Amino acid sequence: MSQEKKIDVYAVGNALVDKEFEVSDTFFETHGIEKGLMTLVEGDAQAQLVDVLMREHGLRKRAGGGSAANTLYALSQFGGSAFYSCKLGNDETGDFFLAQLGDQNIETNTASQRADGASGRCVVMISPDAERTMHTHLGVSGSLDTDDLDLAAADRAKFIYLEGYLVTSPSARAAIIELKRYAQQQGIATAMTFSDPSMLEYFRDNIVEVLGDGVDLLFCNEKELQLWAQTNDFEAAFTKAQGFAKQLVVTLGAKGALLFDGEKRIPIAPHAVKAIDTNGAGDMFAGAFLYGITNGMGFEAAGNLASLASAKVVSSFGPRLEPEAHAELLG
Repeated sequence: MSQEKKIDVYAVGNALVDKEFEVSDTFFETHGIEKGLMTLVEGDAQAQLVDVLMREHGLRKRAGGGSAANTLYALSQFGGSAFYSCKLGNDETGDFFLAQLGDQNIETNTASQRADGASGRCVVMISPDAERTMHTHLGVSGSLDTDDLDLAAADRAKFIYLEGYLVTSPSARAAIIELKRYAQQQGIATAMTFSDPSMLEYFRDNIVEVLGDGVDLLFCNEKELQLWAQTNDFEAAFTKAQGFAKQLVVTLGAKGALLFDGEKRIPIAPHAVKAIDTNGAGDMFAGAFLYGITNGMGFEAAGNLASLASAKVVSSFGPRLEPEAHAELLG
């Protein structure tokens, strides 16, 4: 830790390309889809769903996605630097994903990144209340393993960031457990996101395994926190989380967020906007927040930037903002 840190955040995540569709609430009932959650599906089932969506609704937007990738994209656009490890297929989807990272301050694991097979894809269905429901086929991303880690990059980072979605893959879960262990040994700060309520509903034991004895900084939303703590009592859940995270960021949707900086709680005010698409809101909050705390902002200032940025991203379609929008948010 004596060396100067060259990058702000090193993250590992599922590399996905999003296809977004606007649907009615009856669509979920008709097709037996659980609204508001991420569901893992096989490639052929996803392709059939896309055919139906294209026929009935039409494609609204195609964009680079993946939770940790969205977070690093935001961080990099605000002016931070990052390294992202992932697994992509040797296909057009993989090429598109990398192009969507853009000419940013994001380094990647080029040596082991591409593999034979299909790149991960995520079908995002946006309902009239702006809620996002996702059907994800991981493709080769499901085979991400310890060989895809770049520990030399982790050594250069102020934070390592663990994406909760990775717990569904045994090899990826083993990789982030190894990364977390390495970071703790080296004195590198650890951050984790629970990613989605479905991770706590269906993979809670895996999340608990990765969280282990805790992290330096935990990101989650209110529902995820309560599912993890196995209580509907928010206060009890928040207090329990303080035993597993030195610092906490809990997003509360339209109510803003509640932070714990290690000593005190800090409420963060929301920004009233007409939400169109909540896909990427949590990723943006984490990206803006991590940018803030790794670039000289205090917890409250970083939280305020993150609240503003996430309000901005839900006001348009897609999980990311245009590059110039980030500079405007910084004022």
